[in-house]
Amino acid sequence: MSASEAEADLSSDERAGLELIRESGGIHQSDFWKELDISSRKGSRIAEVLESLSLIKRTQTVYSGHTTYYLEPAARDLEFAMLMAGDMLSPFIGEEEINANSNAFSQWLMNLAYEEY
Repeated sequence: MSASEAEADLSSDERAGLELIRESGGIHQSDFWKELDISSRKGSRIAEVLESLSLIKRTQTVYSGHTTYYLEPAARDLEFAMLMAGDMLSPFIGEEEINANSNAFSQWLMNLAYEEY
């Protein structure tokens, strides 16, 4: 199951938890459930579900003198189709200077315009 498929099946609390972890870039589980205004038990269950779906990484740690978990977002699958026009990759990938008048960009745009779906 892909990450996007797993996310589609999440409850509203699980989705809120995943969003909190992604927005914060990482949070201790003891703060996680407080931020969501839920019980520690429910927070633990949400974290376990998200980890089992590989949506987050959960690492045991000591925080404020207590053993807890640090919750971090897992790397997401990247959608490269948005960078493609037919079989051409966007000419701006890896370029430091972007020239919207370049021949490579014009060709890429033409491929994009004539691409069949």
